Amino acid sequence: MTYHSHFKIRLAKHALQQGKLIAYPTEAVYGLGCDPLNETAVFNLLKIKQRPVHKGLILIASDFSQLLPFINPSPEMLNRIIPSWPGPITWIVPAQSWVPGYLKGAHNTLAVRVSAHPLVQQLCVNYGGAIVSTSANISQHPPARSALEVRKNLPSADIFILPGATAQHKQPTAIYNALNGRCLRIS
Repeated sequence: MTYHSHFKIRLAKHALQQGKLIAYPTEAVYGLGCDPLNETAVFNLLKIKQRPVHKGLILIASDFSQLLPFINPSPEMLNRIIPSWPGPITWIVPAQSWVPGYLKGAHNTLAVRVSAHPLVQQLCVNYGGAIVSTSANISQHPPARSALEVRKNLPSADIFILPGATAQHKQPTAIYNALNGRCLRIS
């Protein structure tokens, strides 16, 4: 990773710590994220995306240990989840009872993923935890696939953009139910 990338990741970490939103490349599209425990930041993200809170959000991490405080998987679920990570698979897992409704939405579960994208990996390592991750676009509009598209799609939003290339996957990540292994969205 170049010095430029290290510098930008430190700036993104600082933005997260300050309760700001960041945009960053993921496997398929640019993600829009924030500190999952900063309620103001999460509601700002939902407002910018025009996304209803009842839908819930995804948490993305560099390794499973960053997600474990938020979820309550059974050993059987872990046998399904762990072999698929890191990678472009999101799992719906029972949430810990303390997880705020603004993350879970109208569910008792939480969507989680360990990304294989190098910038996401470095971002979460440097931040020291999982972050909210949703596509960088207004709901029901095409997702941004570049930093320039983030600016075009969300021109008035105060977002720190971590530049970089997506992993070129054509579709958003697949989503599976950890309880039964059923695919809910194909990538």
